[in-house]
Amino acid sequence: MSRRRIVIGISGASGFQYGMKALELLQPMDVETHLVISKGAELTRSLETGIPREAVIGMADTVHAIGNLGASISSGSFETLGMLVAPCSMRSLAAIAHNLSDNLLTRAADVVLKERRRLVLMVRETPLNLGHIRNMALVTEMGGVVFPPVPAMYQRPASLDEVITHSVARALDLFGLAVPRMQRWGEGIEAGTEPATAPLPDHS
Repeated sequence: MSRRRIVIGISGASGFQYGMKALELLQPMDVETHLVISKGAELTRSLETGIPREAVIGMADTVHAIGNLGASISSGSFETLGMLVAPCSMRSLAAIAHNLSDNLLTRAADVVLKERRRLVLMVRETPLNLGHIRNMALVTEMGGVVFPPVPAMYQRPASLDEVITHSVARALDLFGLAVPRMQRWGEGIEAGTEPATAPLPDHS
């Protein structure tokens, strides 16, 4: 692989901003981004952000149609670091967990799993029923990483954008892609650098 590549999938769960933030953070890096957006995500984009589709796809190096099962990312011979699905709906999770390659997003995820590459799913749903939990277990057993975007309150975020940025940056860490200036525990955020009344993070 002459240049590092990563697949970004945006599915129809609430949180379209997570996928947008991933594309934004990856732009300054020497990483080629391949984007696929589900039909449900297109609706969520219009409801949650009001940002034109053209502005979103303009942040990616290559955009693949959700129905194009012949796209490069549908083949294991097309080398990538892996795939981040941000956000990941319960519908997409279920399709991935049961190897249902019914669109390009779920097919690309299946390829990542079969090639033993990194698959990170930023699942968005609460509360969870038993079916959701079992599907998460299946994906985990196949080597995927279930990564709910849980806010890191120890960094004392001042805005929603800071919450989203930190969650996505931590997800990108799993691909070995470090986001500059991300606040990390032990690097300026730790006991002794904050007031004594400040709560410590829960590492359990």
